[in-house]
Amino acid sequence: MKNGVILAILSSLIFSIMNVLVKSISDTVPTSEIVFFRSFIGTVLIYFFMKRSKVQFSRKGIPFLMLRGLFGALYLLAYFYTISKIPLADASILAHLSPFFAVFFSYLFLKERVSKRVILILPLVLVGVVLLTKPGAYSAYSLFALVGVASALFAGAAATSIRFLSKAHHSFEIVFYFLATGTLVTIPLMWNNFVLPSPTELSILVGIGVVSLLGQVFLTKAFTHESVVVVEIARYIGIVFNILWGFLFWAEVPSLLTVTGGVLIVTSCILLSRKKQPVGRAKVSFIPVWKK
Repeated sequence: MKNGVILAILSSLIFSIMNVLVKSISDTVPTSEIVFFRSFIGTVLIYFFMKRSKVQFSRKGIPFLMLRGLFGALYLLAYFYTISKIPLADASILAHLSPFFAVFFSYLFLKERVSKRVILILPLVLVGVVLLTKPGAYSAYSLFALVGVASALFAGAAATSIRFLSKAHHSFEIVFYFLATGTLVTIPLMWNNFVLPSPTELSILVGIGVVSLLGQVFLTKAFTHESVVVVEIARYIGIVFNILWGFLFWAEVPSLLTVTGGVLIVTSCILLSRKKQPVGRAKVSFIPVWKK
């Protein structure tokens, strides 16, 4: 397997564990507070890692680093809110629409061309997603579903910005700005709705911060090894992980369509990971369109 794909799959597994922790306390702890703890704990840890690894803060590109952080913060707020309102598998499916937005953003701003192999694999992934959403039986087409789609849009924008920033910034620095921005954004949102967590809830919040940081580091490194489109498609396997946790912890029994869709997605990830070299990929220009 290619390093970027392996890292993307590992990040999906780790983030699916984070989703379980988030859903387990979402009924008692507000979404903004969960995002705050997730971001604040991660900020402290990644700062320690930066110091230990002697990674210096850049003097250039700060506005783009903060923009990436804003995209990430909005994604977390939308995604955690969706998790708290609908089944874990459904929320995961909606969030994994992000490659559609990532393809558009990466082509528009980074001038990345989608390889022929990826184009051939994408329909297989789409069929899997359609089966997973159970057409005609999906009951979450509501405000919650729209928020889920918004989370996918912000995730696609964040993925594209990581790819852009990875050529000039260390992965630790990119993650730091993401988490620090998330911390600042959520403080005013939770100011009047703060709930004092119980010892159990606090331990879960700390776990969310630690686990999510590990997943974020893997994901950021994945984007430094592979294109936005390839990484995002590989991350579709996260849907399968979330279906598994939903079944184990919340008795969300997958249907035959769900199982079939999951098999197609896993197969797609395997085919994608066996790709030996980029095909039909243009040289990436990292000069934003609006600066040309």
